[in-house]
Amino acid sequence: MQEKTKVAIIGSGNIGTDLMIKILRLSKVLQMGAFAGIDAESDGLKRAARLGVPITAGGIDGLVAMPEFADIAIVFDATSAGAHKKHSEILLSHGKRVIDLTPAAIGPYTIPAVNGEANLDAPNVNMVTCGGQATIPIVAAINRVTKVHYGEIVASIASKSAGPGTRANIDEFTETTSRAIMDVGGATRGKAIIVLNPAEPPLNMRDTVYCLTSDADQEAITASIEAMVEEVRGYVPGYRLKQAVQFERISHNAPLRIPEMDAEFSGLKVTVFLEVEGAAHYLPAYAGNLDIMTSAALKTAEKIALRADAKAAA
Repeated sequence: MQEKTKVAIIGSGNIGTDLMIKILRLSKVLQMGAFAGIDAESDGLKRAARLGVPITAGGIDGLVAMPEFADIAIVFDATSAGAHKKHSEILLSHGKRVIDLTPAAIGPYTIPAVNGEANLDAPNVNMVTCGGQATIPIVAAINRVTKVHYGEIVASIASKSAGPGTRANIDEFTETTSRAIMDVGGATRGKAIIVLNPAEPPLNMRDTVYCLTSDADQEAITASIEAMVEEVRGYVPGYRLKQAVQFERISHNAPLRIPEMDAEFSGLKVTVFLEVEGAAHYLPAYAGNLDIMTSAALKTAEKIALRADAKAAA
């Protein structure tokens, strides 16, 4: 049996703790080697200690000083965009592979269902954002049938699932997601909006994807979207279409005028409604926005580890 790849997590908040639980419960490839935070009283660090995971409350410096650090191959950063810049430099200087769950976007954008094989040799990969992980696969699915000239996503998440890290990174969220809609989704122009929904009881993550495309076979677009949804469900079981894909033809006589586009638009408008329900490994089921990030990061890390093992065996 192949020895598991040891990993560490920086950030003992909701995302880091949920990711730790996923690795411990689900992964046949990865092994928790260390868990780092900056609050010794955080539930994440206390829970890790109870589960037998080596911990430090000394942040990145504490992690590097741990005797277990030498055996760590991959480090997940679940802190903030600002902190990640420092963390990445330190970790890369020690030869560690880095998976970035912040919107810092130092490394290439990575979405398992879209370009999951493309960046496995990159020293640092970025998991975009929760909204990006949920919606960009749909933009890419449409773009592989017909050119997406403009893609806009609206991610609505339960306010209770948005911790201080998410709230502090709202600007980075919209900027990073907008760029990834183009760079990974294939749209010529992209725009992202996030809504913190204060509804009680909290609602699952809801995402709306609007794409303006060249005229194309609607059945082919629908089939491509449905196939992509099944691909994402392979690692995020709670990911689903909320209703049938909607189409609207925009005529030359009444074109759309969108500031983000260079010209008036006529063609096909495709609207897709999504819902993401979390697996509730650590967080409530309504926190699908966090679940899709940790699930995508886990999937990516496993692929990186398996590729490294294959290269070492060759």
